[in-house]
Amino acid sequence: MDHLWILLTLQTEQINNSINVTSLLAQAGPVVKLVILILLLMSVACWAIIFSKLITIRSASKKSVRFLNLYDSSNNFGTLFTSTRHIGGPIAELFRSGYSEVVKTRKTNKTSQESSKPEGIVAELEVVDMVERALKKTMTIETSKLENSLTFLATTGSTAPFIGLFGTVWGIMTSFIGLAGSEGVPSLDVVAPGIAEALIATAIGLAAAIPAAVAYNYFLSKVKKIDLEMENFSADFLNVVERYFNR
Repeated sequence: MDHLWILLTLQTEQINNSINVTSLLAQAGPVVKLVILILLLMSVACWAIIFSKLITIRSASKKSVRFLNLYDSSNNFGTLFTSTRHIGGPIAELFRSGYSEVVKTRKTNKTSQESSKPEGIVAELEVVDMVERALKKTMTIETSKLENSLTFLATTGSTAPFIGLFGTVWGIMTSFIGLAGSEGVPSLDVVAPGIAEALIATAIGLAAAIPAAVAYNYFLSKVKKIDLEMENFSADFLNVVERYFNR
């Protein structure tokens, strides 16, 4: 019975604490309420970005692995280009842009094949350079897609604690101003609710900043890994193009 009574007492205290927090938020000043609203909106936006990026980056990684498996087992780039239209992903788009540039330059440079050998070498070098530029452009586009909205996570992770701190400082300042203007002997019971409601802003700021900072670092490491895979594929593809034109 004693244990049951203690359990009921703890549950009652928890309910009272939740009610107190709710009442403190309701009694907070307009500036503190505005700060809390901003932080809540930032937190909701961050979680939406986090779930969206989880799906996007996992999908990109799976599609890249699937394409690389087809690339390693293929002996014909033309067939690979046709069969991988439905795959997508950053590395597949990289291959498609590079191969499209090869096909385009081959069509425009057919007349150069009948020229002398030195001019033919110059043309071949120009083709490789054009393919390299196309690959770099596609890498930039794909990286921008993956990094989209990550700036908001970084901004939230770095600024949310300070926004919450501003609300806390403002709330404490307001509490002490009210305490100074009150009659009689100042007591802790008078200033404690104001300080408590002000500290809620800091707590919400940290609750918004911590997941945002962790998610930003996690996604940034994933994007860097995909960037490295694209760089390795670009180097390998350029080697294939150089061997093809120099044979």
